[in-house]
Amino acid sequence: MTESTPGNPVILVVAASAEHHAILADEFASRYARDYDLHVVQGGAEAYELKHYLMAEGRQMALIAVDHSLEGGALPMLDKLRVASPASRRVALVPVSGFAESLDELRPALGQGRLDTYLIIPQGARDEEFHTAISEYLSDWSWSSTAPVVAGVRIVDDGTQTAVPAIRDFLDRMGIAYERLHPDSDEGRQLIASVDGEAELPIVETFSRGLVNGATERSVAAAFYGTPTELGDDFVADLLIVGGGPAGLAAAVYGASEGLSTVVLESDAIGGQAGTSSMIRNYLGFPRGVSGMRLALRARVQATRFGARLYTGRAVTGLRVGDIHEVDFDGGTLRARTVLVACGVTYRRLGVPSLEELEGRGVHYGAATSVARDMQGRDVYIVGGGNSAGQAALHLARFANSVTIVVRRQSLEETMSAYLINEIATHKRISLRTGAHVVDGGGEGRLEWICLETSDGVIDRMPADGLFLLLGADPGCSWLPPEVVQDERGFVLTGREIPMDRWVSGRPPAPLETTAPGIFAAGDVRSGSMKRVASASGEGAASVSQVHAHLAPTAPVS
Repeated sequence: MTESTPGNPVILVVAASAEHHAILADEFASRYARDYDLHVVQGGAEAYELKHYLMAEGRQMALIAVDHSLEGGALPMLDKLRVASPASRRVALVPVSGFAESLDELRPALGQGRLDTYLIIPQGARDEEFHTAISEYLSDWSWSSTAPVVAGVRIVDDGTQTAVPAIRDFLDRMGIAYERLHPDSDEGRQLIASVDGEAELPIVETFSRGLVNGATERSVAAAFYGTPTELGDDFVADLLIVGGGPAGLAAAVYGASEGLSTVVLESDAIGGQAGTSSMIRNYLGFPRGVSGMRLALRARVQATRFGARLYTGRAVTGLRVGDIHEVDFDGGTLRARTVLVACGVTYRRLGVPSLEELEGRGVHYGAATSVARDMQGRDVYIVGGGNSAGQAALHLARFANSVTIVVRRQSLEETMSAYLINEIATHKRISLRTGAHVVDGGGEGRLEWICLETSDGVIDRMPADGLFLLLGADPGCSWLPPEVVQDERGFVLTGREIPMDRWVSGRPPAPLETTAPGIFAAGDVRSGSMKRVASASGEGAASVSQVHAHLAPTAPVS
């Protein structure tokens, strides 16, 4: 067993033989012994004994890796450890000699969420693919499960400010580490004293951009990337993108890389609703899955490297169509030759007054990953049957004592991907309540109980510490003018979806072009879209070629 480093997160590695023990001890110690309390044991009995000790001590187990050549394989032990330490990342280690045979058992188990991945036991030095996978899972665990070691932002609050959960969620989605300070702490008092004028909680300090007094999610977001007015009164963008989700980010990458002056206005965090997903497993090119935050972070860096300008906390309020379009936002106006509407959708409101009053105090719209850590040992409910709800349930189950998914339908098959349904079905902390909806709730200062009404009118009252509402989506484009035609639900019509009487010269607009020339739409806000991350990204990328075609000078008639 490797020498213990008390206080650090734990990595537990279980080997099946002395030979594998030597290999794995050397591989893990060489990379991770400095920052983790590494334990490499041989055999299941020693592993269970150590697990009981570590759990009794309240130690955090970051990663559990089990040799699949153990008698009975790795899955029985991983199943038991999943229940004991659900936040841990779980890896099956497979000898190369038996790799092909092991896949028949490990592949379906992976689809059921019984493990995070399987890896071949290293055969020699510098097995970088092995360590890349391990490092990714440790990074994912660290970001979602622990407080940051080095924080770039400090929040002063006393725990009663309802704006704080949204601020934390914004910072998490942007990949910005933060720490919270109580106003009575020495550092908290120092920051309060630094406020120019009367201090109002919460106060947010960014080490590079000063203090935000009486902070909200929108005001904190606006503090990070400056203001679009810095572009100057004469600036005209080739492509102005409204929305920084997958569609908008893909358009920003392709537009900026092809030489278009590109600006993105996002009212909240870069990444859109996809940025709140704890783990997207079916996105092309990420076989081990990727969190929405990391996907958005990579796309954001990629876009800015090509010269795209991104602004958060900038809600668009109006659009005037012309040869040069004018887009109003809360702080000014930008002009652009083309505009891509990629503002996505917003979660529908529950409409129960007693619960709306508790928003930010146990009631949350969306899957706030930062709040999940606060649900340790609690009972939570998720309302919604889409992929976002499934991903939220699996993430919350890493912390909560129980997670109940509430849906009006009788099953999830119509609205959720099969891989999520399979994983939820095998998770002992997640249950499904069908044919029901939330009708009431309350508590003293924060959520303590909710009432569910079944399809036959029976009302059940039950304790609840958290309620996460993912109720379907409404388009976020009420600011569009009449020139941009929308369907009966408010989604933007494009291409052949547009009524023929709005076609020009009997020809439909380009596939992603709206009824207003030079105004395009992509992603969830577009009528008829698939409402998936990959399809939104594809539409955003495809829109750029249509933007080029619109901007190209018309060839002279011979």
